[in-house]
Amino acid sequence: MDDSKLSYKQLIAIFENIDVPIYISDPKTYEVLYVNKAVRDSFGPVQGQRCYKVFQGLNSPCPFCTNDIIFNKETAEPHVWEFQNSRNQRWYHCIDQVIPWSDGRQVRFEMAMDITREKTTSDKLEKLNMELVRSNKILKQMALKDPHTGLYNYRYLGEVIEAEFLRAKRYAHPLSAILLDIDYFKSINDVYGHQFGDMILKQFSRQLKMAVRQYDIVVRLGGEEFVVLSPATNRADAVGLGERILELIGLYDFGDKEHNIKLKVSMAVSSYPEDKISKGQDLIDMADRILSKVKELGGNKVYSSIDLKTAESDDSIPDVSKTTDVRLLKKKLDKLTRQANQGLVESIFAFAKTIELKDHYTGEHVEKTVHYATEVARKLNLQKEEIEKIRQAAILHDLGKIGVSENILLKKGKLTKKEYEEIKRHPQIAVDILRPIQSLQGVVPMIYYHHERWDGKGYSNGLKGEQIPMGARIIAVSDVYEALTSDRPYRKAYPRGEAIKIIKNSSGSQFDPKVVDAFLEVLQQEQ
Repeated sequence: MDDSKLSYKQLIAIFENIDVPIYISDPKTYEVLYVNKAVRDSFGPVQGQRCYKVFQGLNSPCPFCTNDIIFNKETAEPHVWEFQNSRNQRWYHCIDQVIPWSDGRQVRFEMAMDITREKTTSDKLEKLNMELVRSNKILKQMALKDPHTGLYNYRYLGEVIEAEFLRAKRYAHPLSAILLDIDYFKSINDVYGHQFGDMILKQFSRQLKMAVRQYDIVVRLGGEEFVVLSPATNRADAVGLGERILELIGLYDFGDKEHNIKLKVSMAVSSYPEDKISKGQDLIDMADRILSKVKELGGNKVYSSIDLKTAESDDSIPDVSKTTDVRLLKKKLDKLTRQANQGLVESIFAFAKTIELKDHYTGEHVEKTVHYATEVARKLNLQKEEIEKIRQAAILHDLGKIGVSENILLKKGKLTKKEYEEIKRHPQIAVDILRPIQSLQGVVPMIYYHHERWDGKGYSNGLKGEQIPMGARIIAVSDVYEALTSDRPYRKAYPRGEAIKIIKNSSGSQFDPKVVDAFLEVLQQEQ
């Protein structure tokens, strides 16, 4: 061998002192010709054995063997690769090279550096990065979801509503939004606490999600206010959807085993292209204006812009310097006053709603009393404003029971004289609550006198005949009939025919005969 080259023995001496595993094998037979000390320390003296048997525990050549690669290369450049040893589950960075053996054969030289630690760290980093990507995705979804109800939140609405509007505009498709607000929700929190109120919101969200269509987008704006965004839906269909939601919500009993309540919901529908909409947010702004009108009229209705009675231009105060029409200015100021009172009136009606939560019978009774009182007022051809006052008075007529003990309200036996006197205080309690509210002054007398009798033997003041306000006379008949036909804590409901007979027999004594006749006509029409 040329003296300028290292001899075989010198190479072996160098390999023995390298701490990296080195082995040499026959590429044709896979026989191990040589291993250095670093290999022998792990595998023992393995010369003469098959490399795939020694290092991988296999009975045939490794599927990833690089013999063909390194022996078919035109150059003598080393081949670098990585593999995982199936025997010791460690990763190696390998360098393969063709070298001449002592007998002149071309053999395979392989040096394998253990990179398990680096590989494991790299795998951990890769897994960590994947986990971070997944976590970021979850966090992004959470940022767009209301954590309490699981519905989308207002941030998501802000993102999606403009995109949906542009899509509707581009493809000439309609787009509608339904803004929903649970009526008198404050009273639920006041009576049962916020934990119960939170449970109601979760139940409402589930029912709302079930009521809408699969492609509708349901969003909780905050508090008790929600939005349903309905792509490819015109105004008429959106109103129909709102009425279906209202019906389904009305059929459901919310609450738990201890307390069950019914919910009323105000809804406002705005639609593109029917309404004057130039961007997605206009849908929400329009619906919000409509919703204010719905709440003003008592709620539990579905309204669209068609139902609004005032033009868009009426919402602003005219410039005094540009008009001399004092009457118009007064009209605007009156409207602003009504709007200012609206929040206070809303609170009072919410307060009245607490009676339903305190006494479930009373809540159902009030709803039906309101219906009969309103229909009788129409039957008597009263003015529209008077009918509205009677409707409001019917809603609030039992407000004073908030000051009566539940033990008395729910007592199954006959009331004592003292307990009956306590019950008789409820009209006065209601008046004390309502007297400071200027906008409700017209309904106060109807509430205060609704237990007076036509013959003067009622309470609170013993008024007789025409002295009793018409609204109070109408509520009295509706109130008693509804009480007779309802199950009470102390008795079962009277059959309809027997209740009608009692009302007829009380005409001229307890009740105004004219009101009784109108009431009976209403009942007959509803058969």
